[in-house]
Amino acid sequence: MNKQPIGIFDSGVGGTSIWKEIHMLLPNEDTIYLADSFNAPYGPKGKDAIINLSIKNTEYLINKGCKLIVVACNTATTNAIDYLRNTYNIPFIGIEPAIKPAALQTKNNTIGILATKGTLSSALFSKTSDMFASNKNVIEQIGEGIVQLIEGGKLQSKEMKTLLKAYLKPMIDANIDYLVLGCTHYPYLIPLLVELLPSHVKIIDSGEAVARQTKAILKKNNLLNIVSVDSNNHFYTNGDPKIMQSLLNSEFNVEYLDF
Repeated sequence: MNKQPIGIFDSGVGGTSIWKEIHMLLPNEDTIYLADSFNAPYGPKGKDAIINLSIKNTEYLINKGCKLIVVACNTATTNAIDYLRNTYNIPFIGIEPAIKPAALQTKNNTIGILATKGTLSSALFSKTSDMFASNKNVIEQIGEGIVQLIEGGKLQSKEMKTLLKAYLKPMIDANIDYLVLGCTHYPYLIPLLVELLPSHVKIIDSGEAVARQTKAILKKNNLLNIVSVDSNNHFYTNGDPKIMQSLLNSEFNVEYLDF
């Protein structure tokens, strides 16, 4: 199985931020990235709908021969990963907001979390927050509209800046010193966030940790590809391929897939 690809899915293009970290750490590994942009965002959908969409994405990747699947979507992880792990006989890597490092490193015990409604209202998020940040002042903010703007190719738009200013204001007023990004779309906002936040605020996302965990699980299951040098990386979307293409190097091609 070592030469089989790693499967990665997200509600859209945001999970390419996770793919980049995995590809950087594991350049030998073949990958298949699946963006369900037609159904983005997953955040406002109910748990049953999110599980059904995750099943659809998972079965497509399993049928493509994937040896491991990264659920590169916070909302899908928090709502569906237990079901996926109990149903399919391959390893799954999930994405959780990086509350733990923020809670451990904050100097003034005040952290901000920008995430989707589906993540912030999930049982897994509540459990993680209670475990690591129960004695912290946590400013939660639903990033309503952000995913839609990114999926619509409006990452650098005036609308995006206006939204972010409104969402960050309560956090800045509360004097956060860490901002946790709880959606894989959000790392693409970092240049804008740096511009809008006070200079002392540190921004944390989960990408690097997810890549390390992916490597560890592949190694544990003897699934690391130690043979190939040049990897094959395939990107599929049921949205506009140009949007994802704009976030990737020109060497990678994005294909439209009706799924």
